[in-house]
Amino acid sequence: MSAHCQLTGRRPGFGNTISHSHRRTSRRFDPNIQRKHYWLPSEGRYVRLTLSAKGIKTVDTIGIEAAVTRIRARGEKV
Repeated sequence: MSAHCQLTGRRPGFGNTISHSHRRTSRRFDPNIQRKHYWLPSEGRYVRLTLSAKGIKTVDTIGIEAAVTRIRARGEKV
């Protein structure tokens, strides 16, 4: 599963792990990505979305119809 949110567009961030001796090694900060099923009444079907925790809260606030409209406006297929 790719680590990006379909609604908010959040992707992994990159940085360094710094040890006690101050050596730096690469690391990756992944967003909290989860797969969720939502019923889409306008199309009479379920949709499966890959969302971050913030994206799930956004869907709860604006509703699934508005969220799918935003996702399609970003050019992603639902």
